[in-house]
Parts: sequence; C-alpha cells; structure tokens
Amino acid sequence: MSTKLELHAQVREDVGKGASRRLRRQGERVPGILYGGAGEPVKLTLETRELTKVMTNETFFSQILDLSVDGKSEQVILRDLQRNPANDKVMHIDLLRIRADFALQVSVPLHFINEERCVGVRTDGGSISHLMNEVEISCLPKDLPEYVEVYMAELHLGEIIHLSDLAMPAGVSVVALDHGDDRAVVTVLAPRGGSDEEEELAAEAGDADEAESGEAPSED
Repeated sequence: MSTKLELHAQVREDVGKGASRRLRRQGERVPGILYGGAGEPVKLTLETRELTKVMTNETFFSQILDLSVDGKSEQVILRDLQRNPANDKVMHIDLLRIRADFALQVSVPLHFINEERCVGVRTDGGSISHLMNEVEISCLPKDLPEYVEVYMAELHLGEIIHLSDLAMPAGVSVVALDHGDDRAVVTVLAPRGGSDEEEELAAEAGDADEAESGEAPSED
C-alpha cells in the first residue's frame, strides 16, 4: 500500500447550483461531496490549488486519501471527478468514505515491466500494443495495491497477456474475472508488412471500460 495523500476541505454551507457556479467562477475553491459509510452526505469545498497539486500524483486516482474536514480526519477514495470539457478544470469532486471491513472496487494503474527486454520486440521486431492501462480490482482497504505489474520480458511475437495471467497480490481479485470476462491486457504485434494474423489478436481486448456500480448522490 502506498503512502496516503492528504486533502483538506470545509463544509459547504452555501449550497445549490448557483452557489456551485459562483465557487467555480471565483476559481479558488472546488465544490464536492462526501458520502458513504455510516455518515450522512456532506457538501464540501476544497482549495483548487491543493487539489491540483495532489492530482499530479498517479496514486490520487486509486488510493486511500486522508481527508480533513474542518479538522476532523476521515479515510476516503475518489469516486468521481467532473471536469470542464473546454479547459479540463475540475468542476466537482465526489469522495467516498471507506470501511476497514468493506471491500472496495477501484481501478488501479497497470505498470508494464521490462518492455525494453521484451523478446517479441527485441528479437522479432514486433511492437507492443497496450489494450488496457488500468484494471478494476476488489479488495479490503488494507490490501489495496498502488498498481499492478505486468511482466513483459518473456512475451513473444503474437502472444497475449490476459487478466488471468496477472500476478495479483494476496486478497486482491479482478472484477472482470469474477464475472467470467478474461480480457486481453497487452500483446506484441507483428512488424508492419508482416502477417495479419498477429495483428488480429489485438481484437481480443473488447471493451476496456467497466461500468461502475452504485449511484452517487446528485450534485446540487
């Protein structure tokens, strides 16, 4: 488990769509909501500068965060992040309380190890095709990994690594596999002008996105 990141927030007394728009226009704070667990949903504001800085860390999007709300600390994970499509600025953030005894479902990044030593590339002149960049897992908070490693050195031309081939940490399962969906993760394609057969293997990727379960409280 990685070192947890910290965020600070304040309870938002001025609620409603108009209040949220005013916050966004000012640019100094971002509206959000905290929900889940045993507590009631709480409307929040977070400092834009701090949030932007924390978001530069890859683990922000998949790891447990220490959230301080008016001085009271809670452990949360990011559930949703709404951005302005025109400028990519954060418009609203949803945070979910966690419980030590309740399994999380969260997507963590895939780290591809030893790509430069991949047999299919180094010996056969192929090219690596990433079919997934993250994987949705289920585990207790104490078992949450920072990322999942995919070992590439022994992958030959035309071979595929599937979800079932990944070495998962103890206590961690892959959500897609739990539903019988053994997706392709990465393959080595033939050089341009080579056989089409190897290139067609990439089609096993299917849909890489998994619809999230559950409904977050709606923003107001």
